[in-house]
Amino acid sequence: MSDTAERGLYVVLISVHGLVRGTEPELGRDADTGGQVRYVLELAKALGERPEVDRVELLTRQILSVDLPKDYTRHVEPLTDTAAIVRLPCGPHRYLRKESLWPHLPDFVDHSLQYFRASGRLPDVIHSHYADAGEVGRRLAALLDRPLIHTGHSLGRDKLRRLLDKGQSRETLETRYRISRRIEAEERVFEAADRIIASTEQEADEQYGMYEASVRSKIVVIPPGVDVSRFQPPRRGEGVPAVAASIDRFLHEPKKPMVLALQRPDERKNLSTLIHAYGDDAELQRTANLVLLIGSRDDISKLDRGQRRVLEEMLHLIDRYDLYGRVAYPKRHEPDDVPDVYRLAARRHGVFVNPALTEPFGLTLIEAAASGLPVVATDDGGPQTILERCRNGRLVDPLDADAIAAALRGVLDDRRRWRQLARAGLRGVERHFTWSGHVDRYLREIKRLVRQRERRTTSRLTPAMVLGDRLLVTDIDNTLLGDDDAVAAFVRTIEAHHGELAFGIATGRTLPSALSVLRSHGVPVPDVLITSVGSEIHYGGRRPVEDAAWRRTIDHNWDRAALEELLTVVPGLKLQARANQRRFKLSYDVDPDVAPPIDAIRDRIRDAGLEARVIFSHRAYLDILPARASKGDAVRFVSHRWGFPLDDVLVAGDSGNDEAMLTLGVQGVVVANHDDEIGHLRGRSHIHFADGQHAWGVLEGIEHHGFVNTDHEAVTETETEESA
Repeated sequence: MSDTAERGLYVVLISVHGLVRGTEPELGRDADTGGQVRYVLELAKALGERPEVDRVELLTRQILSVDLPKDYTRHVEPLTDTAAIVRLPCGPHRYLRKESLWPHLPDFVDHSLQYFRASGRLPDVIHSHYADAGEVGRRLAALLDRPLIHTGHSLGRDKLRRLLDKGQSRETLETRYRISRRIEAEERVFEAADRIIASTEQEADEQYGMYEASVRSKIVVIPPGVDVSRFQPPRRGEGVPAVAASIDRFLHEPKKPMVLALQRPDERKNLSTLIHAYGDDAELQRTANLVLLIGSRDDISKLDRGQRRVLEEMLHLIDRYDLYGRVAYPKRHEPDDVPDVYRLAARRHGVFVNPALTEPFGLTLIEAAASGLPVVATDDGGPQTILERCRNGRLVDPLDADAIAAALRGVLDDRRRWRQLARAGLRGVERHFTWSGHVDRYLREIKRLVRQRERRTTSRLTPAMVLGDRLLVTDIDNTLLGDDDAVAAFVRTIEAHHGELAFGIATGRTLPSALSVLRSHGVPVPDVLITSVGSEIHYGGRRPVEDAAWRRTIDHNWDRAALEELLTVVPGLKLQARANQRRFKLSYDVDPDVAPPIDAIRDRIRDAGLEARVIFSHRAYLDILPARASKGDAVRFVSHRWGFPLDDVLVAGDSGNDEAMLTLGVQGVVVANHDDEIGHLRGRSHIHFADGQHAWGVLEGIEHHGFVNTDHEAVTETETEESA
């Protein structure tokens, strides 16, 4: 029986941006704190109530700002007995809008890995929300070899199309939203995801269909849910809620029907077109009041530029149309006020309106319907499915103000029709949009993905990078390989300790060459592969994934073309075959009788104002790497990133290109068949010079340093010779 079956599912949700907290979430506080925050919180709680789910964690960004409540500083906030919010550091302490988070996402990945290590368990599935979390989820799923589910919530290509149609310039959108970066990230996430959850067929077919990487077979449509215990129609004899006072103080005739809009101050929500629709229609003004709950604010001038622009335009249009006494726009409302506002609007026979340019979900439409309130909504995405199933309102072109006004009048002017729409909405929500139904379908998909992963997993070693407490890194040629019996004994040892010991290789070979030679000798795919003399790091699994953070680290002041041109005229150097050349590695065959001393080559590079590391090995090979790259630097980077103290790292090698990791300060072993070029390391207390050759020497070093107990797992070289 699998570990998942015994303990139940462990689901990790990732929602990086927004102000996420379990109690009184500040929905609408800004453009990044809205429906997505509500969705992930409700999903986490609903999953936490299911018996087959052992653990649900919502990973989000920790915010340490004196300007915000301390709730956002808490590392762990329980939601239910089995569900919790986990806040992780990501970039600066202050709150950032989502467009500014992209450079800091690798930081979130690293802290997620550290959190999993500290908790002692890996998730069964990772579910990312929005493009930024998708970038995090994509990397984590690849590193941990776990299934990835993604929900876009809104999509960059569709947003770009809508805003361009509205007359905004591509240059402005690029500056404001970094839209190209977002779309590129979405392409990568869609390609990597095992499942993509959409809320409607239209979203699946049309919006995701705009992407090159989108594969329709990956997409499953699961309409969002609503907590019907919170959203109910008004009851007979129910008193006027307290929130009514903050609305009615704006209105000359507060008992008239309400046209209610509840949204964030975001240009995509299309508030200005709604005000134009109301302001240009005198009959609609006579029939109903316009109530705008546009987030919460203290001082408009202190909001970010996008929010400020939306609210300033709202005030300008109210003044232009002289709508005072007919429009309410309270500065604040609490999350607990929202159900009361819906019921107040229903009690006054009003209508809920969502004129957004794009609307993937439309949770507010479901909440309004569950409260007995008819709706008018944008003819896009979620509203199309919701109204198809609930039949409780009208769809409109969000750019046609006259059509919006006509649809609102059509609902408000016929009281009998209004009651029919209200009842239809209540029936539709109960039948199609409860959290119970949403989670049923969701869990079926998760269980299917987990079973597929368990069937295809061939490496038993990958989780050791997170859950193991020791790291063994060995060179391949002439260190690990060279004696088949020794290799077999080595493999038995690492497999016997796979839960506690992470296994890595550090080699001059390229990644394809390293994987090929290991496979041919029966060595399982290592957890970490340091290749091309330390210039590349990949992590094992069914598809080894490159460590992009390492690539960025060593790219500093690296000018490969200039170095190659400089060394072209050096005698005795001959470029190796193209297959041995890499972005961060120049490799040469060396004729020692003709080539100048290695120190002279280093001086030549330095005098040219270039930075590089020069590695000479086996008296025949020269590798030119970035100044920050070597096997030793790579081992140090891996140990730090994955939380292995250097005292719990053992390295093994045989030649000059292993010296950087042997002198790192970790425990080391040099096999008996080593080159003379590292003989000067003999006598260092942390380096054991073995009597055994090849993998026998590595096993001897493991035993010498007490790294693992090898008494029962490996057969020694002496025992093999005696039995022969």
